[in-house]
Parts: sequence; structure tokens; C-alpha cells
Amino acid sequence: MPDRTDPILAPPDYQRGIVNLMASIAGALGASTPHPPLATLPPAALAGRRHLVLLVVDGLGHDWLLGRTGVLRDQLRERLSSVFPSTTASAIPTFMTGLAPAQHGLTGWHMYFREIGAIGAPLPFRARLGRQPLAQAGVTPASLLGLTPLFDRLPRPCHVVAPHAIVHSDFNVALSGRARRHGYGSLEEMFATVAALLRDGAASYIYAYWPELDSLAHAHGVASPEVARAFAALDTGYTAFLDAIAGSDSLVLVTADHGFIDTPAADCIDLDDHPGLRETLLLPLCGEPRVAYAYVRAGWERRFEAYVAAHLADRVDLYRGEAVLARGWLGPGAAHPALAARLGDYILIPRGRAILRDWLPGEQRHVHAGVHGGLSPAEMGVPLVVSDPADPD
Repeated sequence: MPDRTDPILAPPDYQRGIVNLMASIAGALGASTPHPPLATLPPAALAGRRHLVLLVVDGLGHDWLLGRTGVLRDQLRERLSSVFPSTTASAIPTFMTGLAPAQHGLTGWHMYFREIGAIGAPLPFRARLGRQPLAQAGVTPASLLGLTPLFDRLPRPCHVVAPHAIVHSDFNVALSGRARRHGYGSLEEMFATVAALLRDGAASYIYAYWPELDSLAHAHGVASPEVARAFAALDTGYTAFLDAIAGSDSLVLVTADHGFIDTPAADCIDLDDHPGLRETLLLPLCGEPRVAYAYVRAGWERRFEAYVAAHLADRVDLYRGEAVLARGWLGPGAAHPALAARLGDYILIPRGRAILRDWLPGEQRHVHAGVHGGLSPAEMGVPLVVSDPADPD
């Protein structure tokens, strides 16, 4: 079967990635994860501070940040690797548990959960068909995901700062654990909330999440003026925030879950145009437009492979699910018991800027201007910014 190694791919690095950043943070705060800490930012470099802040800016790619100006660019320490797939649904659980996708088992926006016999979206925690909350069917994140939040293993007060719309969501509540949750409605309110917590006195770990860059990049493209303006506002707010918390004995780390590429509508591969491929599938494509999981009807494997080879081989790379596991793209260590089932029989990875879309009846059809999830350097590389408010250099 087809299985091409693309020289422009940037597979995740689980020695120098966000997984390792979380190991450094955990180690500095008296806990551990199954992964090694960053050699360039070991736990000892973070320990001893009264407050440690991790700000995750959704969609802020390392390569994109290199082309900006401002304090975030000035205080950029290094390039880190995201996880595979390079998407919020797989990276945010890493930030909140300290685990790689191989361990936490969350493999993309849409996942087939064999445990409940349905395709769901884990972050909004709803079924794909009809978008109904899974909680209405009696399914909870604790019962379905079975994950222990990193916050519950840290021997100091922890806080989660996120937008009002998601801070008390089923998913966020489950992975925040015993951390106190604080909602905000604007960029200014986010920074003010974190600053107030730092002035509160008690030693703390604060995880803050800012989603606007991601939303704008999806809607307008990462190269758009809308994204540039939003970044400028973020950088201005961050500069003022650092001034406001000077002397608080805090260290602030800024990173992201993934980067972005822009994709034109002409690069969308729609399964409506490939009924012969859709006929071979047991389920709709799961995962992401940049990394799709195919569940193939029993006995139709050769027909599926032949169709991809004949009609899509110039635009899509095809892997068996077990081959991707063997490559270690989801991380080292013991795998989540449901991981193999959540990757499907085959994995389709579009080349270049292409995406794959498969729609259910009633779904609102759209093509994002900016996308992520794949293995390109722009999607996989995220920044590590280290700011010491007591040290202007």
C-alpha cells in the first residue's frame, strides 16, 4: 500500500516539545510526568519562584512569531514541537495532564469513541451528529476519558484562567481538577485576572488560555490583517501585564498548542467528489481536515487502498494506523488502551496545503482559510517565550 515519507514533514519531537515543557513545570512544582523535562529549561531553572504562569496562545506558531515585532518576539527563547496531530484537541490535554497523545488518547477534533458507539468532539464534549451534549446521554468526561489533571498532582494552589464561554465546560471542569477556575470576557480582563491572582500572595501555578488568534486565523487566514491586529493587541497587553506584575516573584512562560498554514478553497478535497472512496468507509472520516482517520468496511481494504492510489496519491499520503503508532508520532511510553481504535484503520495526511472534508447530513459546510493539524514545520513549531518581570533584559 502507499506509504510515502515526505521530506518536508516535521514529525513531533518528544524531547524538545510542549510535552517536555510540561515535565519541566511539573518537576519544578514537586510532581512528575512520564516524559523527560526540557534540557534547555530544566525544573531547577523554574523552581523557587513564588508564582509560575503558563500562557497558552492558541495558534501562535513559532515561524509566524519570528516575523513579528514586540516583547513576545524579543523574549522568544526557542522553538518547541507540538504533538501529533498538531491541533487544540490533542495539545490542550497535554497542557492539562502532562501526557502525550499516546497516553491521554485524544487524537483530534472528531473522534470515534467505540465505548459509546458514536463520533464525538471531545473539547465541546458533544456528539458530532446533531451536536448534542454528551452529558445529555449520561456520558461524562471522567467516565469516557479517565484522565487525571496535572493540577491535582501539584502541591500548591492552582488556577485556570479561560474565556467565560468555556471555563466551566464539561471538558474544562474535568481537566481542571481541583484548580480554581476564573472566567474572563476580554484580553484586558484576562491579564487583569492573572495579575490579581499574583498579587494575592499565596504561591501558585496559573494556566491561562487565549483563543482569539486561532479563531481569527481560521476565519481569515494566519497571514490576514485581522490576525496581525489581534497579535499587536496581545503583545501590547502582555507588555503592560509584565510591568504590572514586576516584583511579584513570578516567571511567565508563553507557548502555543500549534501553528497555522493558510489553505485556498481549491486545495479542499471533498468526499462528495469521491463517492467511490466514501463507499469503502464504515464511518465518516474522523480526526482533522489535515489528518483524517479512516474506518474501512471489512473486506474493502484493497478497494480503499486502490482508490486512494488511483485518485488521491498525488495529494494525500496514506498510512496504516499501526504504522503511525510504530513511528512514535503520538509519543513514547505506554499507550492509552483505546488509542489504536481512535486512529482508525488508515490515516490520510494531505500534502502541501490540502485538506480533507467529509460532511454529515445537516452539518454547516465551510472551509477554513487557516488550518492546522498536519506535520508541516509551520503547523508543528510553537514558541517558548520566557519572561522574568523582575529582569527587564
